[in-house]
Amino acid sequence: MKFSKMHGIGNNYIYVETKNLGVHEHDLASLAIAVSNVNTGIGSDGLITIGSSQTGDFRMRIFNEDGSEGENCGNGLRCVGKYVYDMGLTTKTQLVVETKAGLMHLTLHVDASTNTVEEVTVDMGEPRFLREQIPVLSGNPNEMALHDSLEIDGQALTFTAISMGNPHAVFFVDDVDAIDVAAIGPKIEHHSFFPQRVNVEFIAQKGKHELDFRVWERGSGITQACGTGACASVVASVLTDRVQKGEEILVHLLGGDLRITYHENGHVFMRGPAAFICHGEWL
Repeated sequence: MKFSKMHGIGNNYIYVETKNLGVHEHDLASLAIAVSNVNTGIGSDGLITIGSSQTGDFRMRIFNEDGSEGENCGNGLRCVGKYVYDMGLTTKTQLVVETKAGLMHLTLHVDASTNTVEEVTVDMGEPRFLREQIPVLSGNPNEMALHDSLEIDGQALTFTAISMGNPHAVFFVDDVDAIDVAAIGPKIEHHSFFPQRVNVEFIAQKGKHELDFRVWERGSGITQACGTGACASVVASVLTDRVQKGEEILVHLLGGDLRITYHENGHVFMRGPAAFICHGEWL
């Protein structure tokens, strides 16, 4: 199986064209677990497949390190955009990619000197706010989960829940480096409020246009970056009057920075880099 390993500011996946898979679709979960293993596999945050689509230019499927299938992945979308252009699968710089969360629109920013993609802007669509849409069981299913509270180890923690096609719980803190993400992240991910589990973000405001960010990703644990999480965090910051809608926000993740705008039209736009790490063959 031919593969490429890519990363979007440190969030790394194994990328495989569906024509190169050599396995049935029902085996993809176990394949993701195998290739993600850093000791006996390749080592990654998961597996992303790239194939044909009936509704878009390409179809992307995301499998986490534990084999669970994700609905969307912002860093993965940027890497898919770079992959299909740099590998000669398309000459278009405006793409539509089918995901489980719907159709995502990509703008590829190409370096004219190398004819390779340096950055990608993704229209992540409109966030969803109602508890039943996320889903979260913390209150009225037809209302927003804003300033909701849950209990971990006897301590009440306040969060805002948002869906970017996948569920996120955003916690605002004074200092992200003071949070033991490895200890508290899985407890929140598996909390009874979240029937489909949840991605967990810890956010500290650094000014009118900057946020510090740490994440515990559903199914993968601590990762260097989470594109949908960065989007959800900016939306939550707007909802809680920390930043302004329509302004570009610089989000500092462990692996690098993303520029996120919660546009006045209701869509969230994410711009950031994508890079190849290596190409290889899985034996």
